[in-house]
Amino acid sequence: MLEGLMIGLTTAFSVTNILMVIGGCLIGTFIGMLPGLGPMSIIAIMIPVAITLGDPSAALILLAGVYYGAIFGGSTSSILINAPGVAGTVATSFDGYPMARAGKAGKALTIAAISSFAGGTIGAILLMIFAPALSSVALLFHSAEYFALMVVGLSAIAAFAGTGNVAKALLMTLLGLIMATVGEGALYNLPRFTMGLMDLQSGFGFITLAMAMFALPEAMYLVLNPGRSKAEDGSGGDSSEIKDLRITREEARKIAPVIGRQSVQGFFIGVLPGAGATIASFLGYAVERNIATKEEQDEFGKGSIKGLAAPETANNAACTGSFVPLLTLGIPGSGTTAILLGALIALNVTPGPRLMIDDPQIFWSVIISMYLGNLVLLILNLPLIPYIAKVLAVPRSFLIPFILFFTLMGAYIGQNNATELLILVGFGFAATILRFADYPLAPLLIGFILGSMLEDNFSRAMQLYDGLGFILERPMTLGLLVLAGLLVIVPSYRSRRARLRAEGVADD
Repeated sequence: MLEGLMIGLTTAFSVTNILMVIGGCLIGTFIGMLPGLGPMSIIAIMIPVAITLGDPSAALILLAGVYYGAIFGGSTSSILINAPGVAGTVATSFDGYPMARAGKAGKALTIAAISSFAGGTIGAILLMIFAPALSSVALLFHSAEYFALMVVGLSAIAAFAGTGNVAKALLMTLLGLIMATVGEGALYNLPRFTMGLMDLQSGFGFITLAMAMFALPEAMYLVLNPGRSKAEDGSGGDSSEIKDLRITREEARKIAPVIGRQSVQGFFIGVLPGAGATIASFLGYAVERNIATKEEQDEFGKGSIKGLAAPETANNAACTGSFVPLLTLGIPGSGTTAILLGALIALNVTPGPRLMIDDPQIFWSVIISMYLGNLVLLILNLPLIPYIAKVLAVPRSFLIPFILFFTLMGAYIGQNNATELLILVGFGFAATILRFADYPLAPLLIGFILGSMLEDNFSRAMQLYDGLGFILERPMTLGLLVLAGLLVIVPSYRSRRARLRAEGVADD
């Protein structure tokens, strides 16, 4: 390990590779800030550029920098305009955007930058220490365990429901699961619920649905009821005022344990092929809300600093963890790492258990570059926060067309299909009505994101075990399903006890 680290240090700190880290982080951060242009698109575009470099280490360092740079920068659009263009930053908008609306955009961006840096850095340390051992642990997870893990992710609806809205949240989750069934099925690859439209053959696009659920309703909300949207700021002041760029010592003390917990949890979730930053961010948010005090729970969804730090830490740590199955097993854990796997093969590098032995300079230089990359991202982003936050100083009459432009462009570029614009507008109107009716939209998106993965793994498990017997035959599956039940039951029980206690006080 020490010999590998020395090789990695020598390779990563060459002038060429340092420039690759800086260039990748710059490109990734910029792309991440634009809703609709996620890391998959830009990495696919940059593969020919990486191949022309000739050096596999430099190419992978560049592409890896783009990857975690995009996740790092993806929080910006989620916080400022409520338009998460990357699935891993959806949970960031739940508390980041309310903070920005309350005049704390600078503070929200600072917390996001620090949390992202800490999650990525701790994840890189864990990757260095545990990568060889974790490759065997990842192999223990089969379809049955992944199905149970998806159920755990869906149980996070309790964290997004809010007080008294569990039934509405459950209904929206089921709607999201139903929407995930549109397109080709997991078992027979036959089109379902497409109404004969070829454009729906592959189902609804995530980017389109994310924009329809968050960005488009926000613009329409401001147009239809500007007085009500101002009242939601909660501060009574002008949300465009940029202040509180620094976090206080007490706020740092509050988020420090959150960052510590979610760095570890996010990393280990990222290690599991198929899990990744999206599930890590949702579970991170759910866990922190469930273990918070009653007073802190009431702040979640309204601008909680813990609710912002948790998903930002978890998704960056998971991005680092996703390199474990990619480098040590040759198994892509997400669409982005699948593209990275293709880039490695194009560079005549075979990822797998022998990569550490045959090409140690590639394996260890990528890990070392992650330390440097996270430091570069922090140095790049912190000085820019006051200027980035000034987006909210733009008058609402200009901000609304800006949101609409990036929403429409993001949906079109994501699928390169004009039909996506019609789907976007239709779902956008429906989401606006649901928002006015006080239905939470986050559970719908969670159900949609996890629905296809849930169906795929459930179908494979049913085929392998000839029925539902896999639940009892595999103890890890049963344990995860019990955990999922506890994540729903415990918050409901605590809420019911608190309500009964309050009614008892009122009677006295």
